[in-house]
Amino acid sequence: MRGWPFSEKPLLVFWETTKACMLACKHCRAEAILHALPGELTTEEGMKLIDDIASFGKPTPILVFTGGDPLMRKDFWDLLEYALDQGVRASVAPSVTPLLTSEAISRMARTGVRMVSLSLDSPYPRVHDAVRGVPGTWQRTLWAVREFHKNGVRVQINTVVMRDTVEGLADMVPLLKRLGVKVWEVFYHIPVGRAGREGDLTAAEYEDVGNFLYEASKYGIMIRTVEGPSFRRIALVRRLIEEEGYEPPTEYPRPGRLYERLSSRLRELLGEPEGPPLAHTTGTMDGRGIVFISHNGNVYPSGFLPLSAGNIRHRSLVSIYRKSLLFRTIRDKIKGRCGACEFRDICGGSRARAYAYTGDPYAEDPACPYKPGTMPVALVRRAVRQHASRPASHPPH
Repeated sequence: MRGWPFSEKPLLVFWETTKACMLACKHCRAEAILHALPGELTTEEGMKLIDDIASFGKPTPILVFTGGDPLMRKDFWDLLEYALDQGVRASVAPSVTPLLTSEAISRMARTGVRMVSLSLDSPYPRVHDAVRGVPGTWQRTLWAVREFHKNGVRVQINTVVMRDTVEGLADMVPLLKRLGVKVWEVFYHIPVGRAGREGDLTAAEYEDVGNFLYEASKYGIMIRTVEGPSFRRIALVRRLIEEEGYEPPTEYPRPGRLYERLSSRLRELLGEPEGPPLAHTTGTMDGRGIVFISHNGNVYPSGFLPLSAGNIRHRSLVSIYRKSLLFRTIRDKIKGRCGACEFRDICGGSRARAYAYTGDPYAEDPACPYKPGTMPVALVRRAVRQHASRPASHPPH
């Protein structure tokens, strides 16, 4: 978000309110289980966390209640109401389980929630249900989207891109349009928690996914990526090509067969795109604008990077975010290709993926095939100034 003081306060605070969840997702970062683990933040500690978030000042960071499933906490409604009463902008990422009833959805709307995020990993019910581990979850998710919309709550759809789901990306676009979803957040697979490396794509395939998502963003859906910051480079270069007639050097990565399959399928379903690209190309990165609080109060640069910078039981969130060595260095000491890259300021690579594959959070991101120095630095800097803040009509969530 343009003008946000990322070094002073995060834009997004994700609070893993609990590890408890009725789903059994095969890729679950949290390795969620049916019952809460010992050491979960108490109601009072949760309210103290909310006070910390409010103390960052106006406008406050957005607090996302996530998990596990936040509805598994008996004090969820008290915490949600307290956050809103303190002027903290709050959103919810509930699991689609029997706890997400019509009454729960209506109550969120009445309480003041204006946006939620729901996971929908595939346009195919059998694939989504296999990923989530519970039959019927796909159908219930579509019901939940419509129910939230009936209650005036916007829905962001989150989709994990991995080996099981990648071939369904094109068919997701018309499904999201039918559901009236305007924001699609695409999570690039990270081998952490229950997610194994066998679910990951190659660097060339992630490049194809990024190019496809840029095309998909021309159909009236804002698209952002999580742990896929190379999408920002791809979108920026595609804009240079389309708006200025720029011809990238021959060394620049070209879209491959996966991109051709997905983009051809998308045009088969929806025809040629008619709108401008709504590809979000700036904003948050791990440890820069994003902070993650675990169920027991540990503070991380993201939910996918298991390196703690401290615990809110012993130190305020404001102090940890602004002063901890991990948060300061993860923004400034990136190495390898990512550290040398002319797109570093808008990308920087996934620190979580670097850590998952090398044990070093400052290493280069193995999911990106781009070779630094391929494009002129002056051109990239100018393009960042002109294009990287667009579009800004919907804040990240």
